[in-house]
Amino acid sequence: MIETFEALLPHGITLSCRAFGPKDAPVLLFLHGFPEAAFVWDELIMALGSDYRCIAPNLRGYERSSRPSEVEAYRAKHLMADLEALLKHQGVTQLEALVAHDWGGAVAWNMAVQRPQLMKRLIIINSPHPATFLRELQSNSVQQASSAYMTFLCRPDAESLLRENDYARLWPFFSHDMGESGDPAWLTEAVKQQYREVWNLGLQGALNYYRASPLRPPTVDDQTVMSLQFPPEFVTVKLPTHVIWAEADIALPLVLIDGLEAFVPQLTLTRVPGASHWIVHEQPALVEAEIRRALD
Repeated sequence: MIETFEALLPHGITLSCRAFGPKDAPVLLFLHGFPEAAFVWDELIMALGSDYRCIAPNLRGYERSSRPSEVEAYRAKHLMADLEALLKHQGVTQLEALVAHDWGGAVAWNMAVQRPQLMKRLIIINSPHPATFLRELQSNSVQQASSAYMTFLCRPDAESLLRENDYARLWPFFSHDMGESGDPAWLTEAVKQQYREVWNLGLQGALNYYRASPLRPPTVDDQTVMSLQFPPEFVTVKLPTHVIWAEADIALPLVLIDGLEAFVPQLTLTRVPGASHWIVHEQPALVEAEIRRALD
């Protein structure tokens, strides 16, 4: 059975976590994205828990983790501090791997650059590297259009709008990748209820990730991204890195993996035709196999 616990960290943040596997086994840490929560990793951590201690925290702002109200509290340095403190709380000196999807990947890319001693390897699932994402946001109108939803999520009334009519604006996030008019097969009523239970606790923290990040498409009123530059040493990952990329992700087009090897010298890339951004739900057995391949 999956364990749940709340880790009260020295800097006053609490992370609610899910875990599975022997406590003396090598540790894998799983980071979720938007608009999800730690429960989305359950099938994978139970499969991998035969060989590893698997821990999936709800990032700050999600589920029963601390939800600071200030936008600044969701900058990458604070998110990384949470995770480093969580590892100390659990007595972990070095991860066997950091596994991350979507917004969790944004945190993981930064951690791999700035805290490489905390992990042996990085495993990324459909989360753009900051350098290639910046390149496309600045120069590619297709990427700008694909990321336009970020502008909506930054609106001050986004939470109230998303809550309307049983989250009518949120459910389509899970189906648009595949061009479906209804829910994808994996989004059963039981799974929907898991999402509702998370979203009912509050969406403001989750939305603050978008508000805190300068990596969003330029608008008439906000051209911040156009002046950004990342020196190579600030975005180069020197760890072995395995990227799993679902090719039918409409928010994150394939161009985002072009030139990735320049910033990730020890790169293994697995492209999955026909899979959407929600590949963790659609093809968990494939994702498990790729994680095991990276660990081997």
